[in-house]
Amino acid sequence: MKQRQLGPFTVSAIGLGCMNLSHAYGPPVSPEQAEKVLLTALDAGVTLFDTAALYGFGANETLLGRVLKQHRRKFTLASKCGMQGVTQADGKPMRVIDGRPETIKQTCEDALRRLQTDVIDLYYLHRWDKKVPIEDSVGALSDLVRQGKIQSIGLSEVSATTIRKAHAVHPIAAVQTEYSLWTRNPEIAVLEACKDIGAAFVAFSPVGRGFLCGAPIDVSALDAKDIRRAMPRFAQATNEANQKLLAPYQALADQAGCTPAQLALAWLLHKAPHIIPIPGTTSVAHLLDDVAADHISLSPETLAALEDLINERTVSGNRYNAQAISEVDTEVFD
Repeated sequence: MKQRQLGPFTVSAIGLGCMNLSHAYGPPVSPEQAEKVLLTALDAGVTLFDTAALYGFGANETLLGRVLKQHRRKFTLASKCGMQGVTQADGKPMRVIDGRPETIKQTCEDALRRLQTDVIDLYYLHRWDKKVPIEDSVGALSDLVRQGKIQSIGLSEVSATTIRKAHAVHPIAAVQTEYSLWTRNPEIAVLEACKDIGAAFVAFSPVGRGFLCGAPIDVSALDAKDIRRAMPRFAQATNEANQKLLAPYQALADQAGCTPAQLALAWLLHKAPHIIPIPGTTSVAHLLDDVAADHISLSPETLAALEDLINERTVSGNRYNAQAISEVDTEVFD
């Protein structure tokens, strides 16, 4: 695979977001299937694997530790702290944002144990805890760098202003935020801020939570716990409106000689050299389709047509509901 720079690391231009294997889009896949996806990615040349304490309430980190421990020197390992799952008194799960230094340090210790590694290459603050100054949370991460428990620091879903405040405390190697044709918020200020400080921009949900894979999504058929059920873009009316974009989008993919998912990933790779998409999947076939996108060349005319077709004006509905919006610090379009 082609390579890109992520802080001190050279990684594959397309990484693997591992959340889907344990969390968010329905029941976790079997351990055997998860192992097959991870090892196929490694064999295909993927060298950036992304997980978090939140995913499966630690189960995703445990999965990566079990499957990839013996291959540890072959890839860059990214995980996240500052947002984790807890079990309430009634037995129901709940996610908690906690950026206090003591919590960050304990989460890191737990992650190292689950991941079966001595050091995490890139450790993100998953969400900025707005009750804690960003300087304090990043200061705790900087302590972990000095202790040799992590090698570099990342941020997730933060604004350009917050990025610069954090970078003044310790160099920020990467910023991770949702970015795709249908979620363009990073273009307001974050992409430029990353370029200015020399940070990579890691794009999660680069195929629009499945929308940009081309097939209409029947929300009523989704698992009861699928996080898309709570997202305004997948409400019945907005989902129906957005699906009208799919036929012309498929036509552009056909013209480019690629699949719709590859078109979405290739568009990101063409946007800037510091962008690294991390699609997630539970399917080996989809994984191989995704990683092949790094060899697709798009003409300026195709890029322009894509951006005219799918953008913040043509997509209906917010990407998050009110609760999730309150948890992030990213800029929004007027």
